[in-house]
Amino acid sequence: MPDYDVIVMGAGHNALITAAYAAKAGLRVGVFERRHIVGGAVSTEELVPGYRFDYGGSAHILIRLTPIVQELELSRHGLHYLEVDPMFHCSDGETPWFIHRDAGRTIRELEEKFPGQGEAYRRFLDDWTPFARSVADLFMSAPGPLDLGKMVVSSGKGKDWAEQLPRILRPYGDVAKEYFSDERVRAPLTWMAAQSGPPPSDPLSAPFLLWHPLYHQGGVARPKGGSGGLTRALKRAIEAEGGEVFTDAPVQDILVKGGKVQGVRLANGEVHTARAVVSGTHVLTTADALPQEHVPASARQVRVGNGFGMILRLALSGQVKYRHHTEPDSRVGVGLLVKNERQIMQGYGEYLAGEPTTDPPLVAMSFSAVDDSLAPPGGEVLWLWAQYYPYELASGSWETRTAEARENILRAFEHYAPGTRDMIVGELVQTPQWLHDHLGLHRGNVMHLEMSFDQMFSFRPWMKASGYKWPGVSGLYLTGASTHPGGGIMGASGRNAARVLVGDLTRRRWK
Repeated sequence: MPDYDVIVMGAGHNALITAAYAAKAGLRVGVFERRHIVGGAVSTEELVPGYRFDYGGSAHILIRLTPIVQELELSRHGLHYLEVDPMFHCSDGETPWFIHRDAGRTIRELEEKFPGQGEAYRRFLDDWTPFARSVADLFMSAPGPLDLGKMVVSSGKGKDWAEQLPRILRPYGDVAKEYFSDERVRAPLTWMAAQSGPPPSDPLSAPFLLWHPLYHQGGVARPKGGSGGLTRALKRAIEAEGGEVFTDAPVQDILVKGGKVQGVRLANGEVHTARAVVSGTHVLTTADALPQEHVPASARQVRVGNGFGMILRLALSGQVKYRHHTEPDSRVGVGLLVKNERQIMQGYGEYLAGEPTTDPPLVAMSFSAVDDSLAPPGGEVLWLWAQYYPYELASGSWETRTAEARENILRAFEHYAPGTRDMIVGELVQTPQWLHDHLGLHRGNVMHLEMSFDQMFSFRPWMKASGYKWPGVSGLYLTGASTHPGGGIMGASGRNAARVLVGDLTRRRWK
């Protein structure tokens, strides 16, 4: 008899979600994680005395459009979400505005500050909410070859598909210009769409902007105590159903015999057997753990890219003070800080040349404004995500150029909040090299693979592996950002993979 029904390799949030559903279905589950804590890029730790830092994703948006938290009863296991409203604060440094959970309030305030733009925002939401909902539905199931057609048909309002399809296939920068004439409104929305990686000029990228209406549906939230509150609750949910979760336990080899998975061998030599193995790690890490005769060429040909983001996480002795902003709203919402669209494209151009961005647009998060457990009284955590930063540099190395890139991020933020650097009492600098070395994110890509249309839906990670199963190895399953629907804190991949896994192992219909 094998040691487990299911062994899960890695403890990122998607892997833990798959494990939790499997345990809830009565399967014997063992999770093996190489790091000292669970969560992967969705984890939190006190790195500066009194200050809790997230290691990766911080704003929880898409997972709230799924039934995962309710189905796994994660509130019973310690997950407590804090609402973030306003959801976003947008600024070029001179004229701030806010995106509230209430779309009507957002529209009214926009119209008052930028005449005509509130009505443009209303028209944008009316035109694309049906499409956004259809995309969310497609994210919650295994991908199929007809997904694009389904998106077009459900994009709503009885519009002719021949009219809708070209709009969906355009660059998202063009779609933004179709609706918003004022760059002070358009640039932050474009910058938010850029968070998936592709620049505003890339064709076939419009959906990155067109799912913006979903933010008003599910809202933005933060787990109390940090982003790792989600994965800590998932660990408890697994253990409550009899599953086991091991940290400091890296998997070295996935064992295969006669074309069927047998279990795993850990780095310390221990062997654990199972009926099935689920890999929640990067697809290239999975490939490295397999006997090479079971690794098709397609697995090595996935496009990882050359990094794209860098994060500066700061412990501050005082609260961030934005100029021209409304307090405390500017510290609550996720800051979309971008001077203009040229700033995004200039950064992307430097990135293509192998150079760190000199004047980066920023996403600023100071969630201690809604969660006092993240910093001591009077203090603040501030996390600055910046783009674009290549993993492979044209000159020098990240060892020699980190200080320069850090300084450019700080200088860019001082445009919005002068004097912030004087309050720094501790920090974590996460370059693309750091992300590669410490979180297993190959070449620093937080999405695992490029989020371009040729690697989305049934092309992710490649067509024969898009159903959450490794082709040619019976009993080997996949989950995580390398699979549909990709990166971000959503959990859909974990739930979708569980649906396939549990159906195969129990022969019971998913409820």
